[in-house]
Amino acid sequence: MGGPGAAGAPWSSGVRRRADGEVEVAGVPVSELAAAHGTPAYVLDEADFRARARAYRTAFESAFAEVGAGVDVYYAGKALLTVAVARWATQEGLRVDTASGGELAVALRAGVPGAAIGLHGNNKSDAEILAALDAGVGRLIVDSLVEIERVADLAASRGVVAPVMVRVTTGVHAGGHEYISTAHEDQKFGLSVNAGPDGGTSPALAALEAVVARPELDLLGIHSHIGSQILEPSGFEAAARVVLQLRADLATRTGVLVEEVDLGGGYGIAYLPGEEPLEPAPVAVSVAQAVASVARELGTPLPRFSIEPGRAVVGPAGLTLYTVGTVKPVTVSAPAEDPGAGATFTRLYVSVDGGMSDNIRPALYGADYHAEVVGRASAAGTVLARVVGKHCESGDVVVHEVMLPADVRAGDLLAVPATGAYGRSMASNYNGLTRPPVVAVADGASRVLVRRETLEDLLGLDLG
Repeated sequence: MGGPGAAGAPWSSGVRRRADGEVEVAGVPVSELAAAHGTPAYVLDEADFRARARAYRTAFESAFAEVGAGVDVYYAGKALLTVAVARWATQEGLRVDTASGGELAVALRAGVPGAAIGLHGNNKSDAEILAALDAGVGRLIVDSLVEIERVADLAASRGVVAPVMVRVTTGVHAGGHEYISTAHEDQKFGLSVNAGPDGGTSPALAALEAVVARPELDLLGIHSHIGSQILEPSGFEAAARVVLQLRADLATRTGVLVEEVDLGGGYGIAYLPGEEPLEPAPVAVSVAQAVASVARELGTPLPRFSIEPGRAVVGPAGLTLYTVGTVKPVTVSAPAEDPGAGATFTRLYVSVDGGMSDNIRPALYGADYHAEVVGRASAAGTVLARVVGKHCESGDVVVHEVMLPADVRAGDLLAVPATGAYGRSMASNYNGLTRPPVVAVADGASRVLVRRETLEDLLGLDLG
C-alpha cells in the first residue's frame, strides 16, 4: 500500500492509509471497525460495490447498443449474497442470479422482483423448482434432459409456463483452477454441444428440442459459462461463436430462433499488487463486436444477451480484518527444484484469529492473496512471512507468501484485500469457530449487514 494516500488495487477504492500509518475504509479507521465489530470481520466498501456494478451495466449496455443488441447484467449471488447486497445490486440496475433455494430466498427477502431473478443449479430439488415457479422467476436454467421433464411436470402441476434457458458446455474454458473451469466436457455442468460417439444429435441440441416440445416450457434461450477468474476476453468470444452457431442450428431444425444468449460470468480481478483486473469497458466492446461479426456470418439477427459478474463486482469491494496472535519464525530449507536448493532461510509465521473457516480458497484452490499490517505505521524492514489461521490443519494458510514488517506482533490489525467474493459465502464452522460478521462501510460510518455468529447459535442447532 505504500505511504499515505489511496491504496490502489487490490484494495477497494475507499481504502487509504493515513499519515499516522493507520488504514481507513470509506473514512472509518480499522481500529474503530475492530472495536465496534470485533475480528475477524468481513468489511464491504458499499460505494466501491455500487461503482463496480454500475461500471459493468453501463459498459455492456453501451457496447452492445453500438452493435444493435440489448443486454441484461445479472449479479452472480453465489459470490456473496445478503439482503443488503441484493438491494445494492438491484438499485444499480442489475438483476440477481441465484444458485440455490437459499439464495433465492435471500433475493426475495431483499425485495428483488421474481422477474429479475434467475435460478441455476445442476441438481435442483423439486422444492427449489416450485419455489422459483411460485416466485415468478424470470428464468430457470436447466442443466440436464431429466431436469427438463421435471420442470415441465412441476410447471404443469402449478398451471404455469416455466421460462427456461438450457445450459450448454461449449468446450471453451478459461480462468484459474480446474475446479472453477466450467466449460470442459468432463464435469457436472451443462449439456455438450458436441455430438456423441455415434455422431448423432448433440446433448445440447437434443435438450433444446426437448424444451420446444413441452408446452409447459417457454424456451428463452441458451446459457453458457466458461470458467472463473478470466483475465482476457478471447474465451468469451470463442464461446459466443459456439452458442450462436447452436442457436442457428436449432432454428434450422425447428424454426425456433431463441431470443436470448447468456455468456455467463467469470471476469477476473486483481488479488495481488501489480495484477491487472479484466476491465468491463474493453471486454464489453470486444465481446459485442465479436458476437455481431458471428451473427453476420450466420445470417441471423442478434439475440438479447446477458452476463453474470459476481466476483468482479464484490471481490475487490471487500477485505477481511484480523487480529494477529502468535508470531513465530521458522527455519526452512529451499526445495530441491529451487536454484538455492539445500540452503536454509527463515519464514515468519504470523497467526491470525481466523483462517480457513472464513477463507477456504487458499486451502481449496491454492489461491494467492495479499496482506498488510493496517493498524499502525512501522519503520522496520520487511521479512518473508506466511499468514496462517488458528485451525487444527497445517494447510490452514491465509496468505502463502507476503512481505510484512519485521516488528509485526500480537495485537496488530492485519487486513487481507479482495475477499468480498467467496469468503463469507464459503465460510464454515470448522473447529467450532463462529462465522464473522459482514460489515458495510460508507460515508464515514459502518453498519452490520450479517451479524457475527455466537456460540449460542452453534449450540442451538445441536439437539443432543
